Amino acid sequence: MAYLLSDLSQSVFATLGLSSTLNILEIPKNPAQRECILLVDGMGVNALQLSVNNHPIFSQLASFSSLRATFPSTTSTSLTSLGTGNDAGRHGMVGYTMRVPHSGTPQRLLNALKWDERVDPYIWQSDETLFERGKREGISVSHIAAKRYEDTGFTRAALRGALYRGANVVDELVNEAKSALQKERSFAYVYINDVDDASHRDGIGSPRFHVAMAKAAELITKLIENLPSGTRLWITADHGMINRDDFCVLGKGNDLLRNVDLLGGEPRVRYLYVKEGALEETKSQWEEFFGEKVQVLTREESVHNGFFGTSVLEKNLERIGDLIVIANGELILVEPDREEFQLAMVGHHGGITESEIAIPLLTQTI
Repeated sequence: MAYLLSDLSQSVFATLGLSSTLNILEIPKNPAQRECILLVDGMGVNALQLSVNNHPIFSQLASFSSLRATFPSTTSTSLTSLGTGNDAGRHGMVGYTMRVPHSGTPQRLLNALKWDERVDPYIWQSDETLFERGKREGISVSHIAAKRYEDTGFTRAALRGALYRGANVVDELVNEAKSALQKERSFAYVYINDVDDASHRDGIGSPRFHVAMAKAAELITKLIENLPSGTRLWITADHGMINRDDFCVLGKGNDLLRNVDLLGGEPRVRYLYVKEGALEETKSQWEEFFGEKVQVLTREESVHNGFFGTSVLEKNLERIGDLIVIANGELILVEPDREEFQLAMVGHHGGITESEIAIPLLTQTI
């Protein structure tokens, strides 16, 4: 059975005795009650397969279970699922860019990672996070990541409640994690994004990618060497990555956007917010134009098929596109006003290929 990141975080907090959580992964009790999740952004199973021969640490760790990224397989959705223990349909971070309902004419998109201070993060994602709940019940909860992420709108929406320990290099990350886990009944979440950044820039398997994987291996090795005895370390990711080999610039030499008021999502999964009355026409147009290169779903079809979890809260429905276009193979769907930027990126994610959704779950007790 494949599990999700929300299942991992719920299960880890359940072993720490957090009320109203489920140990979905059936993780054994850890007598020391020290738990650490290291999330390496972009380190899918395919990234490990390319790196295991170069870095023995990856094969020395125990593989606990198979995990799957959320839909879309994108950082904002996955990390919010980890932080809240909920599906996207409940937490409402349904993509990289998504419509802000009732935001005027024309309506606005929210870029989840860059944020928009007109959007209150506590209202946008209103459920208590696992971090907040853990802190309230006496668990020492820490979030260790680059200093620049500390007070972002996304952190306040998805990962609030932990003591934020800013750290920019490997030794700082290790020292902060070591300090965070001194007490029994403690939890530390550690995050790095080097693999994701390198893969976007130069592609998975590139020299820059291998440098980033070497940093991840160094961090894991030093955490194992330095974390307090009894700490259980979990290593995972938010998504994998594909290297594009095909693209379409939407609206350039085609009329694909003629009935689209707002274009959201990202190059592997597009949200189309369609003019009133043009839904079926637009769906047929995109299916005819792309054929088997894409899958086109209505919002209702995506919800019915469980793409966003078991249910979607009413307040989150309008954030999802009227149509969802999922690219197959290694195709990307490029925004006309961001053509240069998006075509400069080699690596992409968001879709539903195995390369994008298969993520590892490795573990070691120290």
